[in-house]
Amino acid sequence: MTRRRTQAFGPLGWRLLGAFIVVALSSVLTLTVAALIGTDRGLAATERASRQQTAARVADAAARGYPAEGGWASADLTAARALADAAGAQLMIRDATGAMVWPGRAPAGAGMGHGGQSATGGAVNAPVLVTGRTVGTVNLIFATAPTTDGRSVAWQWVAAAGTVALLVAFAVGGYVVWRLNAPLVVMIRAARAFTGGDRTARAHLDAVGELGELGDAVDAMADQVVHTEQVRRQHAADIAHELRTPLAALQAGLEELRDGLQPADPARLAGLHDQSLRLGRVVEDLAELSAAESAALSLRPADVELADIVARATDGQETHLRSAGLHVHRDLHPPVNVHADPDRLHQAVTNLLTNATRYCRPGDQVHIRVDAVDQQARIQITDTGPGIGPAELPHVFDRLWRGADHRSVTGAGIGLAVVRELVTAHGGTIHATSRPGHGTTFTIGLPLATAPQQRRL
Repeated sequence: MTRRRTQAFGPLGWRLLGAFIVVALSSVLTLTVAALIGTDRGLAATERASRQQTAARVADAAARGYPAEGGWASADLTAARALADAAGAQLMIRDATGAMVWPGRAPAGAGMGHGGQSATGGAVNAPVLVTGRTVGTVNLIFATAPTTDGRSVAWQWVAAAGTVALLVAFAVGGYVVWRLNAPLVVMIRAARAFTGGDRTARAHLDAVGELGELGDAVDAMADQVVHTEQVRRQHAADIAHELRTPLAALQAGLEELRDGLQPADPARLAGLHDQSLRLGRVVEDLAELSAAESAALSLRPADVELADIVARATDGQETHLRSAGLHVHRDLHPPVNVHADPDRLHQAVTNLLTNATRYCRPGDQVHIRVDAVDQQARIQITDTGPGIGPAELPHVFDRLWRGADHRSVTGAGIGLAVVRELVTAHGGTIHATSRPGHGTTFTIGLPLATAPQQRRL
């Protein structure tokens, strides 16, 4: 068995890939824009802080050049002008009244912005303090907005990182979509081939996780369908065989009577009648199985005492059991109430007892027990017959199964299949245990009846 791989992308794969691309693209673009805006604002804030520090240093230099006598008229502003020129800014100094000190004179308040910054956003202010007293204000006017060099570098790096992230997202998304879509494509092809008549078509997926389990489940389902078809064909052959034998005997007998080869005496007619009865039993068994398979649609449930049903079924089979030389022992423990169809349960117990008469030997024991175990009603029918082999035990409830020695046993092998269908229709379970040479036990489990008021709820 080989495992299949494929790189084919179906419509679902392309839709998944498109969804991955949209999500990745939107995520990368959102993060890129947020990073760029944050970087831009951070650089701008850093530049403003740097200019403010420069203004503070210029103001400090102006304070050092401010004389004790004579005021701003005799101040030495050489150091302050040098610092402003080094920073590439135009220096303006005003005294405490707002009058221009450097360069020249201007009306009070001219060129000043609000909050220590000019209206254009390219100027910063700093007070000039001498002995703790504000004697003026330094105003630095920069020729350009905050430098864009750092911003350009940041934009380049963020754009490069976003591009790489987007490519990685595309690659990872494509791989994930391929891993998701490829097994689905394989299963679709296998299912179509199987539906088209190729009963050997299987997915044989090389996948892990839920997709691998799904592929295995699809293959197991296909195997079960093939097995079911084989079983049905075998059942059809077995049914044809069961019908062919009495039909052939009837046809031969009637031809002999028609051609006058045999007299139409009571013995000959009785033989033909027996063959017709055998044919009728096969047809009746098949009809019974069909009815049992649809029993859930025809149940007439009621609150019944399970021990009474089993007792009546046993009484009805008592004669047949004794004729087969079997010794019956009853161990019934009422009350065991169930909500079930009494006629269907009677039929199930009857079929089990009939099965015992067919397979048990004269002198064997049959023990019938009814009790309640673990909140479940239980019927156990145990015999001391030859038992069932381990290879045959799993097939006891199959249709038309009669075991290895079926030629020595009458019946069409439908009775136990009917029992399983009837029990399952009641929501119960049935299983068989056996030890070859030591007998077989059939156990039926049924839900106990709930109280009337609980059922009405």
